[in-house]
Amino acid sequence: MGKVIAIANQKGGVGKTTTCVNLAASMAATKRKVLVIDLDPQGNATMASGIDKYQVANTAYELLVDEVPVEQAVERETSGGYHLIAGNGDVTAAEIKLMEFFAREVRLRTALAPVRDYYDYIFIDCPPSLNLLTVNAMSAADSVLVPMQCEYFALEGLTALVDTISKLAAVVNPELKIEGILRTMFDHRNRLSNEVSDQLKSHFGDKVYRTVIPRNVRLAEAPSFGTPAMYYDKSSVGAKAYLALAGEILRRAELEPNSPEHSEQTA
Repeated sequence: MGKVIAIANQKGGVGKTTTCVNLAASMAATKRKVLVIDLDPQGNATMASGIDKYQVANTAYELLVDEVPVEQAVERETSGGYHLIAGNGDVTAAEIKLMEFFAREVRLRTALAPVRDYYDYIFIDCPPSLNLLTVNAMSAADSVLVPMQCEYFALEGLTALVDTISKLAAVVNPELKIEGILRTMFDHRNRLSNEVSDQLKSHFGDKVYRTVIPRNVRLAEAPSFGTPAMYYDKSSVGAKAYLALAGEILRRAELEPNSPEHSEQTA
């Protein structure tokens, strides 16, 4: 069974979409079958994947509200080599519509059940708020990857997010855990960044990825060309950092008894 990872942080501008798109492309480059689900109404992950969010026939709205099967909702020809369920402004309406349904917190989990065996990794790009869409993502996910900048207020937000994950685990998804904490837009020359990074490692230990995503202009430019950084400029430090992150996640997965990576190693 594939692994479902929600990429979430209620704070905006921390690199959620950048992480989702570039990590998915890096995983796809290792020949893994990857699906990205864009649950953010802004549709940035969709556009960064080379898909016009205004022209798609089905989006996450149809998946969640109309119960369109994943096979019909998926876009297969993306610039990153992965499959995509697109997002756009319609996803905002999905959150309102979901309030009408019974078991509204697990609609995404139910929708993904038939394809969990097909994909190695499913990445969910969450909106920058802890709303019903994010709850759906976390109820469907095995774990949550948290991108964050090493700033003072980010620590406060992380504490709130960890508390929310614990509460959701108790109510809708007992298996939910923190996959890892990713330091993004990192500047080694900044003393505060280094101090916050040290606090993170002290408090969360090996949950903090060794890979650090630096500030990089190529990462910022690539979405405007509708492509992940590795296909925009594979020699950029940003592209290399996300390839390193994919490698770190795969190595960690080899140690997990129920993961597909572990199964490959022991076969």
